[in-house]
Amino acid sequence: MRWSSFLLVLLLGACSQQEPFDVVLSGGTVYSGRDEAPTVTDVGITGDRIVTIGDLGGHPADLRIDVSGLAVAPGFIDIHSHALRGNEERSGIFLWPDAENLIRQGVTSVIGGPDGNSPLPIAEYFSRLEEKPASVNFGTFVGQGSVRGEVVGQDDRPATDEEIELMRAEVRKAMDSGAFGLSSGLLYAPGSFATAEEVIELAKEVQPYGGIYISHMRNEALGLFDSINETIRIGEEAGIPAQLTHHKVMGAPMWGRSDEALALTDAAIARGVDVSIDQYPYPASSTGLPAVFPRWSLDGGNDALKARLDDPEQRAKVKEGIVFAMVNERGGNDPSRVSLADCAWDPTLNGLNLADVLRRREIEVNIENAADLIMDLQYAGGCSCVYHAMSMVDVDRIMQHPKTMIASDGGIAAPGDLRPHPRNYGTFARVLGEFVRERKILSLSTAINKMTRMPADRINIGDRGRLEVGKIADIAVFDPDEIIDKATFEDPHQYAEGVHHVFVNGTAVLMDKEMTGARPGRVLRSMGAQPEA
Repeated sequence: MRWSSFLLVLLLGACSQQEPFDVVLSGGTVYSGRDEAPTVTDVGITGDRIVTIGDLGGHPADLRIDVSGLAVAPGFIDIHSHALRGNEERSGIFLWPDAENLIRQGVTSVIGGPDGNSPLPIAEYFSRLEEKPASVNFGTFVGQGSVRGEVVGQDDRPATDEEIELMRAEVRKAMDSGAFGLSSGLLYAPGSFATAEEVIELAKEVQPYGGIYISHMRNEALGLFDSINETIRIGEEAGIPAQLTHHKVMGAPMWGRSDEALALTDAAIARGVDVSIDQYPYPASSTGLPAVFPRWSLDGGNDALKARLDDPEQRAKVKEGIVFAMVNERGGNDPSRVSLADCAWDPTLNGLNLADVLRRREIEVNIENAADLIMDLQYAGGCSCVYHAMSMVDVDRIMQHPKTMIASDGGIAAPGDLRPHPRNYGTFARVLGEFVRERKILSLSTAINKMTRMPADRINIGDRGRLEVGKIADIAVFDPDEIIDKATFEDPHQYAEGVHHVFVNGTAVLMDKEMTGARPGRVLRSMGAQPEA
């Protein structure tokens, strides 16, 4: 026997004795998560880890999937998610643990507790998720508004020194449990009743844990620039990174001024402040009706608001504030630009805009009558709404900024009678389909970076958000020529298309475009905290 033949036999024998990988993704276009050109190669997975990236044609595998022509990317990380709304146990991730609307976009990890609203105590909710895992990984921020509501209540007043100490203790408790930092929603009561100085004191508590400050700013319309400076100041004085969350420019008087807003961020970065941005790819926002009420009217909570609306003089003042907001901020100066997404007390209103409701009631459509309607709707039980009040010029410009990452500001949803914002079903697929492929606002590698490595690095979960040997096998496999969002404002309950396979912690949750029913999601804790014994 020739030596060459003998060596070949030995090599083949050695290969035949190799331990098989659990999964080999063969021949895909592999994106590392960095903003760099991809490589056509194989990815080997064993257990929950990526064990090899390279030519694995001769290596045995329990499951070999041909992904030729498909993009293989780190699973997407949604750094601003309402997968769990406050302390609501029968919603989001607990109600729909399969998270199909997210999985079909390639999302594998969600970070909750945004806008100052988080579950408390966090450790309790983590325990429940560990007992009954979901299909996606879940982590959270601690909400400044939730903490203030717990300690101070719903009153518009300064916190006492004693209350500030109690709030600081609550933040430390959350950080000990694994929170990724402090979120605020300074538009929303009761968080909006806090001064910047009060928020700084709480933000200081997350610094020893490597946490960040992420903020729904106090005003995203005429007060945008002051709000950006306040957010930067809070992070800078607390000694932690600051993130402008779902960054936007609201209201027609401000359209086109995103260049000025981004210049403030750039100036802060230039002087050494760590500032970042996240954004969803739509020119419409979604939140409750109280967003257009004057802040003072929300002092004391909903019962106090209703008492003010019962008083003709107070009601007139509230109306004046709502008219201002409708003209200059979220209302787009047009009642038809505000659509009702969820009126739990009267689902027949879901999907109608304010102009529709006024016509049904045979009331003239104008801003003043819309303001009266808003007060009536809130008095009756409130609604969440979709506000069409942004310009695509600003959406595009913010997305292209090098410090901007992609986030949904949505949650876990399933088809029903609500009319939610389509971002719940489409955010990540929309960026890849419309902004990358169709409009070429971003390159594919840049978009993937903004969805994976950037958010992972922002909250220090370096085992995720990248396709590298030794890292966690959170992986999304999609067709760059096919991926697209299908959800619209008129028909939002439509799953995205184009994602073929999704792995979470090495387990397939989507295979050949079909949900597997697996729920391998884990609780994500900050690196500065350890699980409780």
